[in-house]
Amino acid sequence: MKMIYGFILVVLLGAVGLFVLQNRDEVTLKYLDRTVTTTVAVLIGATYGVGMITGWTVLGFLRRSIHRVSQPPARSN
Repeated sequence: MKMIYGFILVVLLGAVGLFVLQNRDEVTLKYLDRTVTTTVAVLIGATYGVGMITGWTVLGFLRRSIHRVSQPPARSN
């Protein structure tokens, strides 16, 4: 099973490497009065990372809210 996971990892890393090699064109991102020039691959990677962080945060809030709602009220003595 480890061999299969290793193979899948190598294939995915190869696909990412090929993507980076084929998308080395520079793009300019403008937001408000800021300008950033970077490659397409770095921009997509940064966008993916920010999306993962925000998605993880939203899921944490939802789980905590569902947990609080599903808990019975505490009884006072």
